[in-house]
Amino acid sequence: MRPAGTTQDGAPPWAGVLQAGGRALADLVLPRVCAGCALPGSVLCAPCGSRLARPRLAEPRRHPPGFPPTVAAGAYAGPVRPAVVAFKEHGRAELAAPLGTALALAVATVLTGLPPSSGSSDGGSSDAGSSDAGPVVLVPMPSDPAAVRRRGRDHVQELADRAVAELAAAGLTATTVPLLGRAGRTRDSAGLDAAARRANLTGRFRRLPVLLPPGCRLVLVDDVATSGATLTEAARALTAGAPVGGEPVLAAVVAATPRRVRRPDPPRSAAVLTLRR
Repeated sequence: MRPAGTTQDGAPPWAGVLQAGGRALADLVLPRVCAGCALPGSVLCAPCGSRLARPRLAEPRRHPPGFPPTVAAGAYAGPVRPAVVAFKEHGRAELAAPLGTALALAVATVLTGLPPSSGSSDGGSSDAGSSDAGPVVLVPMPSDPAAVRRRGRDHVQELADRAVAELAAAGLTATTVPLLGRAGRTRDSAGLDAAARRANLTGRFRRLPVLLPPGCRLVLVDDVATSGATLTEAARALTAGAPVGGEPVLAAVVAATPRRVRRPDPPRSAAVLTLRR
């Protein structure tokens, strides 16, 4: 039996708040260093930040059926990897600014810069950036509740919120809608191969009964794409719960495991998205 006043993982409900407060205090006391290369002076230095301004189509090595057209702002390698991990696992919440801007770049690119082979219905670049296109809805990947309690924050929602602000500054209106929920528990996917990841995630997401504006464009957003299993299952849940002829699903991530990648043409709106340091 769980002791009274504790969460499911045994921690008091205010533990996450105290952890977040401690991290904020550390940010004030400790000198700021680049999360990518550890050089002092900035949250993410210019050379490391430039690696998140290289939008590319993410194509997993074993392309899972149903994997949505996905753009990553950069490769999940080199200094990008420790920067993402620092934001996600080590309390570097100030990285929401540069990583959220990178996510906004990926969103803008997947909407306006897909090459012909990416799945666009007209065989060419999407018209998603035109004035008569439908509203943009970012759908954050739902985080595991236990992980949210442990971290004291929902890091994917933070990235999505920052991306919406950056897109607005670039002249592209978007909103975030929690359209996905978790339908069950999953084990940690670390160390699993692609097939095991897919099996682990099958049926784990469900579309929530949220009313969307007509003609909207859904963009799944997450921090990292590796095997593509999570995005594939999330896209399946979105389309399975949608009405006939429902919204097409795209995806955008901060970074993707570098395997087979093709860089799409820069979108018209991406030119004003600059990484904040």
